[in-house]
Amino acid sequence: MEVPQLEKLPEKELKAAIKRTKQKPPKNLDELFYNWHEETFEKVDCLTCANCCKTTSPMFFEKDIERLSSYFKLRPAQFIEKFLFLDTDGIWALKSSPCPFLGSDNYCSVYDVRPKACREFPHTNHRKMHTHLHLIPQNIQICPAVIEIAKKLMAI
Repeated sequence: MEVPQLEKLPEKELKAAIKRTKQKPPKNLDELFYNWHEETFEKVDCLTCANCCKTTSPMFFEKDIERLSSYFKLRPAQFIEKFLFLDTDGIWALKSSPCPFLGSDNYCSVYDVRPKACREFPHTNHRKMHTHLHLIPQNIQICPAVIEIAKKLMAI
């Protein structure tokens, strides 16, 4: 599976924009991010990229494990044994990369029951976005959409 080349952003400028936004968030920050997210994902097709599924593992919460175990008709312990490991932070993550549920066509075979972290990625349209700004530097390394949204943040 091919991983796309991602554009690099000036790290110093991005950190300064995040710091500035955290210190004095615009009153409409959530609205800005929501609009940026919507505009960006009208242009970015995740199925042509799927870099998030190819290179990283989502966090698996208990409810995710229960939902996916049920989907596969496995007991939670069997699902964990087959697909997950407990990382050094005590978080359940996938044993392998790319995601075992990602098809060669970049479609997710468990899309309707996917983990919460997958549903929320790339975390650019949450309420209280000022509490999620710290995710931008790591997510620009994974998602081309976050790069475009970060550029907009740097411009305000």
